[in-house]
Amino acid sequence: MLTVIIECLDQETELAQTLAALVSGAVEGIVCDVVVLDHGSRDGTSRLADAAGCRFHGQWDLKDIVRAARGEWLLLVEPGARPAGGWIDAIAEYVMRNTAPAQFSPSRHHRLPFYRRIGRRSAPLEDGLLVSKRQALAIVKSGMRLGDLPKGLRMQSLTAELVPARVARKASAEFTE
Repeated sequence: MLTVIIECLDQETELAQTLAALVSGAVEGIVCDVVVLDHGSRDGTSRLADAAGCRFHGQWDLKDIVRAARGEWLLLVEPGARPAGGWIDAIAEYVMRNTAPAQFSPSRHHRLPFYRRIGRRSAPLEDGLLVSKRQALAIVKSGMRLGDLPKGLRMQSLTAELVPARVARKASAEFTE
């Protein structure tokens, strides 16, 4: 039903957090496929993806990746992002009733202070992107990056929240210090 696509570069720790959060979706049968697109990582990203049963690509064309996706819907997230409780039901209900792309609601517990949100451009996939494979195929172009896919899309909001990848990056940076 759902193919998850994650684009990485030396983000083994963050990828592990995202994959761990997706296990419940695989158990429930909503996640049928996880694809990791790598930009030449020198850490253990490829070994982690392989151990988790993901399809790993070191070289790819996004159009080919979308075409080969096993799910009818695609979920694009940054490495380190983690869907919060209730995400499985929220996505299952959404895809049954809608055809428009959607994104997760920002996590209330990990919201930036107001003064840091003013004028800030969020990353294109900070809140994820849920899009039908059919719609993605209509807009994806050869040579396109994953983060370019949401540009120009008008998205609905899912009821479920997404813990942003910046939380995992911050925790990882604090751990290595």
